[in-house]
Amino acid sequence: MPVADHPLRQTIANELHARPSPALKAPGRAVYLALAPAENAVGRDREAERAHLIALLDRFGAVHPQPNANHYFGRIGKHWLKWESHTEFVTYTILGEGVAEHAYDATTYALFPQDWLACAPGLRLTSALIRVEKLAGDEGITEKVAEWFVPESLAISRVLDDELVIAGDFRFDVAGHMRFALFARPGTGERRIGRVVQRLCEIETYKAMSMLGLATVRELSPELARLDQKLTGLIEGMTHDETAPADTLHELLDVSAELETMIARSSFRFGATAAYTRIVNQRIEILREERFKGRQTFAEFMMRRFDPAVRTVAATEARLAAMSERAERAGELLQTRVDVERSAQNQALLSSMDRRADLQLRLQQTVEGLSVVAISYYAVNLALYLLGPVEAYWHIDKYWLAAGAVPVVLTVVWLALRRVKRNLH
Repeated sequence: MPVADHPLRQTIANELHARPSPALKAPGRAVYLALAPAENAVGRDREAERAHLIALLDRFGAVHPQPNANHYFGRIGKHWLKWESHTEFVTYTILGEGVAEHAYDATTYALFPQDWLACAPGLRLTSALIRVEKLAGDEGITEKVAEWFVPESLAISRVLDDELVIAGDFRFDVAGHMRFALFARPGTGERRIGRVVQRLCEIETYKAMSMLGLATVRELSPELARLDQKLTGLIEGMTHDETAPADTLHELLDVSAELETMIARSSFRFGATAAYTRIVNQRIEILREERFKGRQTFAEFMMRRFDPAVRTVAATEARLAAMSERAERAGELLQTRVDVERSAQNQALLSSMDRRADLQLRLQQTVEGLSVVAISYYAVNLALYLLGPVEAYWHIDKYWLAAGAVPVVLTVVWLALRRVKRNLH
């Protein structure tokens, strides 16, 4: 009997081949669009995204994707469409052959109808126009990139063993699109060109997603500065005993609660920024860049412009964690101080109770002594009544009878009270 397959075996194996890189001839062109909602991108409506894709495919009479699909590749008219649904965004890439006489005229982008874009279940995260030309050498590249891009931020490099030259300035044009250029050597394979186009789109998209972390930092910075100042003041107050420990502890708990809330609000975004940054650097690394005529490479551009923002996000995340730990340690120290003071108060209370118990014991002993005297007084009177016949018969003076009866009665009463006390205990 054959071994039964794991229910996910086929799915896992197919996932490795589910998102093939597109193929693109040189000369060629590509347009790229990434959409993401402004809030709760992870929990967005995926069905609405697929419905939006199908609405575009229906305009060209194209085949629909499989139900619950998160990727699609098919022909729309004379072009090819690649669609992918990611964790926080969805992307559309349209590829076509040939280039327009006027560079970056955005004719291909018009394949996204305006009314269709207006109904998108998300906002434009980024969009790009990509022009692919075939050149045997470097002649003309410098002049073209100088015309198409801003020299101050231009990044250009040879990639994949000088089979292609890529360029871009990561700036928006008047229509809000990024622009990239590829110059392919004759003989460069279509799939290699397609992979480089995809890498450029991924670099731009993940860069944009990473920068969302910087926006979160700027949003949190004023609140974080306020809490830092408040926390420092509370710790200094603990040092100088300026406020009551209970009040300070209450304020520390408020600060800790606010810090934990900020961490909860930002932890996903900060973690995503770190993950997206690794993807950006990895995508650039696999291009195997070489310098083109002394110009800055994509890696150098990211090091100068992108890495400082990423480091700011990482520093803010570390600052949040450090402040939370400071607040926790301060709370523990203050709680220890409160416990010590409470122990001292309890000790003083116990000493006071001991003194009160001693006073009560002395008072009780005094009362017992007075009780012996009082009982003995009445007992002596009763004894004198009983000794009345003796006084009459023997003619003994009453005072002598009283003098003899008092010690006896006192002793009897004292012994009786002592026995009663012992029985009570």
